[in-house]
Amino acid sequence: MHSPYGTDASVAIPPTRQVHEDWLIVGIGAIALMVATMFVSMKPSNDIGKKPEITNHAKSTLAKLESWKDAPGKAFYSKPKIGEPQFLGGALLITFAVIGTLLIPIAYARGISPGSFLAGYSVLFVLAILAFLMSTQEVVKQYNFEYVLWALLLGLTISNTVGTPNFLKPMVIGDTFIKLGLVLFGAEVLFGKLIALGAPGIFTSWVVTPIVLITTYWFGQRVLKIESPSLNMVISADMSVCGVSAAIATGAACRAKREEVSYAIGVSLLFTAVMMIVQPYIVLKTGMDPIVGAAWIGGTIDSTGAVAAAGAVLGDDAATVANTVKMIQNVLIGVIAFGVATYWSTRDRESGDSNKVGISEIWTRFPKFVIGFIGASLAFSFLPSLLGWDSKFAEVVSKEITSQVRIWLFCLAFVAFGLETNFRELWKYLCVGKPLFLYIVGQAWSMILSLAMATLMFGVLYADKVKSILSK
Repeated sequence: MHSPYGTDASVAIPPTRQVHEDWLIVGIGAIALMVATMFVSMKPSNDIGKKPEITNHAKSTLAKLESWKDAPGKAFYSKPKIGEPQFLGGALLITFAVIGTLLIPIAYARGISPGSFLAGYSVLFVLAILAFLMSTQEVVKQYNFEYVLWALLLGLTISNTVGTPNFLKPMVIGDTFIKLGLVLFGAEVLFGKLIALGAPGIFTSWVVTPIVLITTYWFGQRVLKIESPSLNMVISADMSVCGVSAAIATGAACRAKREEVSYAIGVSLLFTAVMMIVQPYIVLKTGMDPIVGAAWIGGTIDSTGAVAAAGAVLGDDAATVANTVKMIQNVLIGVIAFGVATYWSTRDRESGDSNKVGISEIWTRFPKFVIGFIGASLAFSFLPSLLGWDSKFAEVVSKEITSQVRIWLFCLAFVAFGLETNFRELWKYLCVGKPLFLYIVGQAWSMILSLAMATLMFGVLYADKVKSILSK
């Protein structure tokens, strides 16, 4: 079974390959950010005390579809304040080329042939255009049905009707698109904002996650009496940390069987596909503070990509909070894997052998793309002042150039998630009694604790500070 989040559910990606790809993504993101700065110039003002003039030479170069009412074709024509509307065909071709260039090294590293890359990427890009087209319709925009929802629905429709074509599958790498997008996103989240969100985010993620993991494992062993402790542990980690990555890391740490890891991932993917749509809807319909709701989403939905999709539905500030909380939680992958391996090494499971576990396990399992996110945030927070640039310089680069690339990458990712999610394949995971019940109880427990902690941190103790930082 193929996982919608870039990992084969039955065969774990070797950690070394995953590490290499993460570092490659960090490098690509860094180069993209540096190149973006070359398209922005700063001209000092002749008037004393007046800020310098900053010009974005890449303005309107990347495509952004316009709103339309009853003629979809109008979405492909710009709406300038002065002058005639311009056809966006050229901008779409440039966008296609820019993002394709960023993805070529990743495709090469994965061994994807040039023909497969071009065919798969082209189809994904066309589907992304359709998703943006649907989301820019005026009535649809009023109901806040963002591009993320349409991208996901397009992919789901194809995968659950005619099926995802084989030629598309090599480029259906949603998790990779998300990671690269998040590295670029770091430039938009200045370090002061990251620090401000970090304190409540740490409480929301690092306090709730181990509590849920330990209590769910205890519940499975003591109450449900699940026969396989390793299956119990993999489900508990998958549900409490971050889905696929946590299941694979924990499965390796506790020597779980391949089918046990597959089961945990299958259930996680099924519930993630539902939760990424249902949770934002709950936040909107109950009148919950979007920031609190975003922190709740970041702490409970299993996949980083799904968190990005759900958070985007609630708005830009909410997306920032959701992504930050999730990335803080992702840091625990290595720590959890190390802890589980250490715990398992003290137990006599099958052969009486014990695994020797080194502290290096934490670094091995650490999601390296998070370093890219933090590095981008640090660079765009402090380098402009060190170089004597106006603070608005970094804002123009991140908000007017790299954010457009990030949005396209996210849209491609959500199309890919849909293309890789086949409900007919996942349905079989609902037929197993105790493990499924364990996941449901554990996820419900996680949602309750996360909501309580998110409300306390983002809605009470740090509410004013977080809103003040996000408003800047």
